[in-house]
Amino acid sequence: MLTPFTPYRRKEQHLMNPNMPKLLYLFLFGVAVLFSPNAIQADEPLKVFILAGQSNMVGHARAHTIATLYASESVRDQELLKMAIEAKSGVSISTLEEQLARGQKLDQLTGGISNDKVKALTEGAEKKELEEKVNKLKGLHEAYKKRVGSACVESDRVYISSIADRNKKSGKLGIGYGASDDKIGPEFGFGLSMAKKIDGPILLIKTSWGGKSLNYNFRPPSVGEYQLSEKEKASDKADEINKNAGLNYRMMNESIRNVLADLKKFHPDYDANAGYEIAGFVWFQGYNDQFSPEFRDSYKANMMAFINDIRKEYKTPGMPFVIGVLGTGMTAEKVGENEVSLAQRAAAEAIGSQNGVASVESYKDYSLYSNEVFQKGWPKHYHEWDTVGSDRPYHYLGSGAFFVRLGDSFANKMHELMGEPKK
Repeated sequence: MLTPFTPYRRKEQHLMNPNMPKLLYLFLFGVAVLFSPNAIQADEPLKVFILAGQSNMVGHARAHTIATLYASESVRDQELLKMAIEAKSGVSISTLEEQLARGQKLDQLTGGISNDKVKALTEGAEKKELEEKVNKLKGLHEAYKKRVGSACVESDRVYISSIADRNKKSGKLGIGYGASDDKIGPEFGFGLSMAKKIDGPILLIKTSWGGKSLNYNFRPPSVGEYQLSEKEKASDKADEINKNAGLNYRMMNESIRNVLADLKKFHPDYDANAGYEIAGFVWFQGYNDQFSPEFRDSYKANMMAFINDIRKEYKTPGMPFVIGVLGTGMTAEKVGENEVSLAQRAAAEAIGSQNGVASVESYKDYSLYSNEVFQKGWPKHYHEWDTVGSDRPYHYLGSGAFFVRLGDSFANKMHELMGEPKK
């Protein structure tokens, strides 16, 4: 096997001439090395991307639901499958279709999640035979989910340090950085997609907690102190409420600082000489700000202040910033009725893409395929539903297809804001 320096040795042997002046030789050797296609380039700085938000940044999609993308004929979805699932795994559209048929059969036999049809039978040979058939099919159902999960890609170039509620871990980017070890959020698709667009090592720092608002929990410091409502003032926890305003904003920055202070620990290819750059920030949040007029009305100003405070915090005045627009309404019309969604768009437009801020419409990546199964009545169609989704509509049905698409959409927009040429 050739060592990295073998091409240089060959060039040196070619140039060496006992009659050549030493200085001329050294000059020609330097030129040869500089323009050699095998010349060692300076290491790329570590690109750090920060991802933050509430439960849909946490991620509640079980990894096996990524395979729902096989049901799509879109060119983009087929490319995302190549990105997210190992080609050699053997998982395919036929694997998904076989599992859907199995799920439908299970639901026919059992009555769905309630198992009513089995329970209704009296003890005896008929019930025993049915239970054996059901248990066999359930075993195959669970084996399918594990097979797809194990087929998902793990990156050798993208690493992540993640807080997803109680699931705190670091390592190579793969599945398991969502709410549990078998779940994903947008980080999976985002990191894999960014790796296709830019060179060098990539590190994601994700901080996310479910059920948090921008106006209170992630409250940016520049908007001033949180104003307690009359009900909060009358509470015996008024002091605690006041103290905890902005707590998640502070926790987020503490976590980010801890990672930045020891980058080699979180990415083995980090080179201190090459350094690092905070290349962008992805924000996906908004659900909990919908339910209070004060929270809704202040969202645009809070979002703009948040962006400015983050840029100031990390001394990156032009940091690319992508806002995921709340899209649980599924359609353009419903999303357009949501004041938080409108405020997110307005904040992005007010600062402008020319100043490094843009929004992404999450409803466009919604898994309508999964929603069709959900709308059948998931309790009676539980095993079919469990094949394509894993949570409620406010978590985008826990659809892996959705979260891979959304992560890719975030990456596409981020790459535009970074102003780098397409690879």
